[in-house]
Amino acid sequence: MTAVKIIKVLGTSEEGWEQAAHEAVEQASHTIDDIHGIEVEDWTADVENGEIQEYKTTVEVAFPVHEQQ
Repeated sequence: MTAVKIIKVLGTSEEGWEQAAHEAVEQASHTIDDIHGIEVEDWTADVENGEIQEYKTTVEVAFPVHEQQ
């Protein structure tokens, strides 16, 4: 049986929510091995003068817990 750890990561993008999710996974993969999946938890954005300036996506990143060697 494999234990799985889940953490929350916030990704940002000026292009859209999907790109913000990609950014969250890309940044998390720099310090987390074996990411197996994500769940999008929240979609938000910063708005200025009626225009979206920055998209934000909060994702839960799942990865297996490996035994210490």
